[in-house]
Amino acid sequence: MRWSADGNAYTQVRNAGLVKVDVATGQETPLITRDQLKKPGTDTPLQIAGYSFSADDNTALIFTNTARVWRYNTRGDYWVLDRKSGQLRQLGQGKPAQSLMFAKLSPDGTKVAYVSEHNIFVEDVVSGQITPLTTDGTRKRINGTFDWAYEEEFDCRDGFRWSPDSKQIAYWQVDASGIRDYLMLNTTDSIYSYTIPVEYPKVGESPSPAKIGVVSVTGGPTSWIQLPGDPQQHYITRMEWFPAVNDIILEQLDRKQQVSKVFVCQPATNSVKAVYGDLDKAWLDGKHRWGTGDPSGWEWLEGGKSFLWVSEKDNWRHLYKVTLTRDGMKEVLLTPGQYEIGTISHIDEATNYVYFIASPDSPIQRYLYRVKMDGKGKLEKVTPAGLNGTHGYNISPNGKWAIHTFTSHTVPNAREWVKLPEHKAIKETESLAATMKPVANRNIQFFKLTTDDGVTLDGWMVKPVPFDSTKKYPVVFHVYGEPAGSTVNDVYSTGFNNLFNGDMAKSGYVYVALDNRGTPNLKGTTWRKSIYRQIGRLNIRDQAMGARKLFQQHAWIDTSRVAVWGWSGGGSTTLHLLFQYPDIYKTGISIAAVGNQLFYDNIYQERYMGIPQENREDFVLGSPITYAKNLRGNLLYIHGTGDDNVHYSNAEVLINELIKHNKQFQVMPYPNRSHSISEGPGTNLHLRTLYTNYLLQHCPPGAR
Repeated sequence: MRWSADGNAYTQVRNAGLVKVDVATGQETPLITRDQLKKPGTDTPLQIAGYSFSADDNTALIFTNTARVWRYNTRGDYWVLDRKSGQLRQLGQGKPAQSLMFAKLSPDGTKVAYVSEHNIFVEDVVSGQITPLTTDGTRKRINGTFDWAYEEEFDCRDGFRWSPDSKQIAYWQVDASGIRDYLMLNTTDSIYSYTIPVEYPKVGESPSPAKIGVVSVTGGPTSWIQLPGDPQQHYITRMEWFPAVNDIILEQLDRKQQVSKVFVCQPATNSVKAVYGDLDKAWLDGKHRWGTGDPSGWEWLEGGKSFLWVSEKDNWRHLYKVTLTRDGMKEVLLTPGQYEIGTISHIDEATNYVYFIASPDSPIQRYLYRVKMDGKGKLEKVTPAGLNGTHGYNISPNGKWAIHTFTSHTVPNAREWVKLPEHKAIKETESLAATMKPVANRNIQFFKLTTDDGVTLDGWMVKPVPFDSTKKYPVVFHVYGEPAGSTVNDVYSTGFNNLFNGDMAKSGYVYVALDNRGTPNLKGTTWRKSIYRQIGRLNIRDQAMGARKLFQQHAWIDTSRVAVWGWSGGGSTTLHLLFQYPDIYKTGISIAAVGNQLFYDNIYQERYMGIPQENREDFVLGSPITYAKNLRGNLLYIHGTGDDNVHYSNAEVLINELIKHNKQFQVMPYPNRSHSISEGPGTNLHLRTLYTNYLLQHCPPGAR
């Protein structure tokens, strides 16, 4: 769905066409019919994967026939439909199929810009005339989009912007020519193996230099913005035009991601001025962590006179209003207090409120709050009392309506349409009260425990069914443990194990997760950033000490049958626990793990661990291979050989280290599968069967 510009309706794909639905009444109005989307000369309509409209709604831009680029389907074909004449025309004539990316109509609706094969083009909507704006694009000189690392770690994908007057385009150019390729090896799709190169900057390697250029939509030379500092030691993570003038604002982040500088740039005069900034002794989170929409965009207020900013300068993630002045910037704290915002949900300038997700009382839950943007208002909870759990909101542009979603450990995902700010269901028959289906007596409990180190951890537990406290049961820990995610949240999926064929509780397992320091729940900067330069140590000790405390509290846990499993960062945590604390963890299933931190990408690893040229010992002490010689229990290691994220080389160096010390284990490589190990017929069932059989064999279920 897409909101209408006025916020009182939304559009949605229906019957191979598009309809407009009035939020208040539910009345549907056809916008585009199936017949209008038939490919010329055929009876086959386009399959809509995405769409947008010009400001006057006369022109529709349709995205179809998509293809995956690393994680998401951001490449495909685009078509324009003139809704008045009914003319349907494909963009990019003469360019390879499925090669167009991020097509956007100009503000005045007369042109479309898009990326194809690392170059930017502008096409006239009426005539179809194509003007190349860049011609130097290659696999490693990337115009208008990003390299692998920017996409994976900053969530940056769409790398160009129309100017407000539709006459210029500002864009990123990423120069990955100095980045060495990681060569993935395909040995199954041809009688001869072949390599798949990925420009992948390993930790310790300088970033791909990035710069911002401005070019006329009629073509011609690009004017490059001259930022201070070595481009190989900085990132440009955000960039946007001012709303009403042809000036640009951007954020430059240093390589360690501890110093942020905001520049106002005037392309017409080549003027660049630093106007604002932020600092952190550990790292600065980007908008991909706390924002909504485009992670490289901006949250403007007052037509460009001010904007919202998120900072942790007072040890809590808070909202600030930053106003442009002749002397620089003036900031006002909007969310004072010992609590944190999660994500910004909506900026409502008409009422001077900003809506955001927060949870001051329980870090494992989420609710909608709002505050006035003058810095004088009090925190207001918008989500009604009585629905404890995790709430989400898709709020209309006018702030009057929202799709409200809710889940908790006892309530499967539910949704309703509500009117804001009163949070009243539009239709009582479709309200959460009328439609949600709580699961009575669900077998899961949340708890807190304090380790002998004085660290209080949140956790959840699912007990065996039936349960007899006079007997002993095996325990399986689900872990992640790194700054990218948490396993302890009040949502319905909590407590389920999708890799286990069957019901873990009925099979006779205790299933547990603990949330160690460093995970991103809303507990303050001290909690989250204490893991700086300590991944593989601090988080591992928290998990192990939490397990020991749990064993002390529950005599019915069989400490001779203790298993642990995780994926990606959780796979690394699994290895660490099995190697560093073999007296606690007897069986481990590790999937797609980073075996050596020096093998992972620079943006992620340097953000949380520093630069190895300065503190290499932290990387060594934080890598599972350092402790592989300590393996005493049972290990099943699983990895896709086509993993472009955590490379299969991590598996092979780990395997070599285990062989070196005569450690027996099992390994399962999945040929050509990516980080998700999801490609290919039968893969999911095979993985679940492998996981389940190994757990049943090496950590036998049931009471003793």
